[in-house]
Amino acid sequence: MSVQPQPWPEPDPQIAAAVRAMYRGRREPPLAVQVRDRLGELFPDAAFADAFGRVGKPGWSPGRLALVTVLQKAANLTDRQAADEVRENLSWKYALGLTLDDPGFDHSVLSEFRTRVVEHALEERVLDLLLERLQAVDLVQAGGAQRTDSTHIVAAVRDLNRLELVGESVRAALNALSAACPDWVDQVLVVEDWSRRYADRIDTWRLPSSKGKQDELALHYAMDGYTLLEALYAPASPAWLRELPTVQSLRIVLVQNYTRAPGKGGRLRIQRRERAEDGGDGLPPGPIRLASPYDTDTRWSAKRDLFWNGFKLHVSETCHPQADGDRPARPNIITNVATTASTLPDTKTLEPIHQALERRRLLPARHYLDSGYPSAELIVGSVKTYGVALITPVLLDTSRQAKAQEGFAAHDFTIDWDNHQAVCPAGKTSATWTPNIQNGVTKTVVSFAALDCIPCPFKDRCTSSRKNRRQLSLYPRELTESVKEARTRQQSKGWNKEYALRAGVEGTIRQATHTTGLRRARYRGLAKIHLDHTTSATALNLIRLHAWWNGHPLDRASHSHLARLQLALTA
Repeated sequence: MSVQPQPWPEPDPQIAAAVRAMYRGRREPPLAVQVRDRLGELFPDAAFADAFGRVGKPGWSPGRLALVTVLQKAANLTDRQAADEVRENLSWKYALGLTLDDPGFDHSVLSEFRTRVVEHALEERVLDLLLERLQAVDLVQAGGAQRTDSTHIVAAVRDLNRLELVGESVRAALNALSAACPDWVDQVLVVEDWSRRYADRIDTWRLPSSKGKQDELALHYAMDGYTLLEALYAPASPAWLRELPTVQSLRIVLVQNYTRAPGKGGRLRIQRRERAEDGGDGLPPGPIRLASPYDTDTRWSAKRDLFWNGFKLHVSETCHPQADGDRPARPNIITNVATTASTLPDTKTLEPIHQALERRRLLPARHYLDSGYPSAELIVGSVKTYGVALITPVLLDTSRQAKAQEGFAAHDFTIDWDNHQAVCPAGKTSATWTPNIQNGVTKTVVSFAALDCIPCPFKDRCTSSRKNRRQLSLYPRELTESVKEARTRQQSKGWNKEYALRAGVEGTIRQATHTTGLRRARYRGLAKIHLDHTTSATALNLIRLHAWWNGHPLDRASHSHLARLQLALTA
């Protein structure tokens, strides 16, 4: 397929006349029409030319396919429904510059387009192009305030327990081998026996109820898996079969769930891995543990009472304080979406978010976050590196004394950074000042002398250490003072009023999950899911622009009939 970048044609006069007639007067033109009228050629072909060849059979305009994909997300349509809209919907034909008799394209073209975009790392191109256009018309700018929050995304695969995962991994590898090289399977394996065990999905039949029988079945799955791998890695087997994705997934699943060691008679003894307190042959940590043979990027994760298999989505948007009833000068625009593994902590995501906003020249002056994102290093580093002030609750002192609100917490000590010593509330000076590394973080351990602590009348309120002396673990000076200042600032009423601006991002996430169906991934693989998220963010921005252009409230709350009745009764 080849693409010769061309400017989009102007809307067909016949279609334009019909659209103007249908939406004359008070009727508002639909989203697709206003996007074309106000933003013009939003996604030029040249922006996607790298994903297509210069020679070969001419293909559909990639820029217009990008717009179709965005409009598809705005209406939450399937590929087949979106292709039908291109053929039948006059407003879509108007936006795309198609003639009345244009036959459109087969719905499979949309899937091929997404695949090419992912293969050429263009997942964020549509959002970048929209934000560039909005910057040009002064609807979004750097500085000001932005807010970020995260939500969970459920993967497009079935949830499997450990036993089902191993059996399904063997089955997936067998199916892939049978499709790729059926002659090899017929020559090496007894097809009838393997088909009897792995013809149907493992989760479609009831597993044994007793633990003993489950363990026995788990070992059978493991022996089948190792037998299959040994056949694949035999010298006579084609080497390319070993590189099939499902074969590699099977190999990893077996390593993560079983051990093999020499037993009696020299035969290898297979055992299931169990989590060990000493970290011996226990299960691998969650960030590297496979959860499905069909999507090797998905992971099991937990957050408070939520347990899910999938990913995590981080949404950043502009936000503007406003008085009740006032129309904002600009609509709130989503400036970035980050799709990560579900096991990645929020603190590890903030730096890439700032890097993406810097690349788009949309760094905020104030960034509103919940307490899961910041750390002492990020609070200081964001100001130094990006000029971004983090408006976020700083976790309070978690020491025993601070939690009980009695005794002496770390902030009750006077730190003399210049002379490398600390003074306790009883007036005693520290005995040692030792810089070290704790969990990869530079800290300083300050210790007081036991001879000062033992006779101290405040000892019970200060320390319960068996060494009979108080110790403090301090971040570097700049970090310690910044955290102390932030903790003091967040105790004021004015700070709570300012921080209330962050709450609006939760409504944005609700709009994203309900309008575009983001809660459940439509695709497999982190790259394709991220493409879906950036396309959805672009669609949400267009929906918000459409509301803002037509003077509609951008934060209209939806109430159930019961809620409206209650409001009426209390009025």
